[in-house]
Amino acid sequence: MQKLKRHFILLKTTLLFSRKNVDIELVKKICNSHTIKEKIMYEKFISNLMKTLLAGVLFCVSGIVSIVSADGHAVTLRMSTPASATDQRSIALEKVFAPAVAGFAKYEPHYNGSLIKQGSELEAIASGDLEMSITSAQELAQFFPEFSILATGYVHQDAAHQVRVFNDPLMDAFKAKAENELGVKLLSIMYLGRRHVNLRQCRDEVNVQTPADLAGINIRMPGTDAWQFLGKALGANPTPMAFTEVYTALSTKSVDGQDNPLPTVVDAKFYEVTCQIALTAHLVDLNYVAFSKSVWDKLSSDQQASVQKAAVDAAESARQIQLQKEEDLVSFLKDKGLEIYEPNLAAFRSHVQKMYLETDASDPWPEGMLDKINALGN
Repeated sequence: MQKLKRHFILLKTTLLFSRKNVDIELVKKICNSHTIKEKIMYEKFISNLMKTLLAGVLFCVSGIVSIVSADGHAVTLRMSTPASATDQRSIALEKVFAPAVAGFAKYEPHYNGSLIKQGSELEAIASGDLEMSITSAQELAQFFPEFSILATGYVHQDAAHQVRVFNDPLMDAFKAKAENELGVKLLSIMYLGRRHVNLRQCRDEVNVQTPADLAGINIRMPGTDAWQFLGKALGANPTPMAFTEVYTALSTKSVDGQDNPLPTVVDAKFYEVTCQIALTAHLVDLNYVAFSKSVWDKLSSDQQASVQKAAVDAAESARQIQLQKEEDLVSFLKDKGLEIYEPNLAAFRSHVQKMYLETDASDPWPEGMLDKINALGN
């Protein structure tokens, strides 16, 4: 990635500050020295930067590029997200972040992946085609495998633990790597919710307290290797199945249960065909507010402070709304007849973490990182 970064800088400098043509064939030869992932980023960078140079309006003053929007703002902050406009993350950014930076920046959200295809946002920021996105640890792990620890079952314990981990010095090296090698600055962490085990059997038939209690229980989980591994680590028999088939499978007893956050249980009406929810909280899901490092570097220190605070405040606003929603849904689901209870989380956490540490899934994790994260928990 360091070599890739050097090529990024070399190409950007050549294209922006000289009148010489770039030897594309030479670029392709250089590209051949990278991994497939780096080739994709490299070629996308060249293509997108060329388009920007042809279509954009660039003003070079003393060697510094300034992007001036039509309404006179110093910068337009385009946010590309696969989320909808009614998603709590989207609402918080529009109602909290946007007004806080309005004095010097125009916040321009693009929802439902309408600007940048989902999964390509980080590459777009790296290539200069996007200013902001909402990204995940899973996406960052595609570039930096050590980020996979932050997308692992029973690493984050709750919303508050997520914030403590993100703000702790143990994250400094992670953040620096994203900035230095990808040009992405992680401003704040957003809470998405906790995934729990939702079973059709009632508690008098299956009382989930430890992973041993899920032995032989068929739980639908997403079909990727990572999800299937987590299902086994929970002690269950994970069953891959399309989400659209889960309701019918539960009603016909083809599977015993499913795992999802409480809002999904309600939205999909799984409460109609299940009897209990064990609050296993086996994955406390998250997103990061990602910001272009090149844009950040062009802001004044006061503007940087405003952007940073706005991102933190927006994340906190969305977090509190999501937590309240989860609390309200517990009452709703109990009223629907479901028994909701908390199992022995310490037993689940130690069992799942042990299974990860015994496989190569934990190989990219920095030594001692998991212990440090655990120490920040309850």
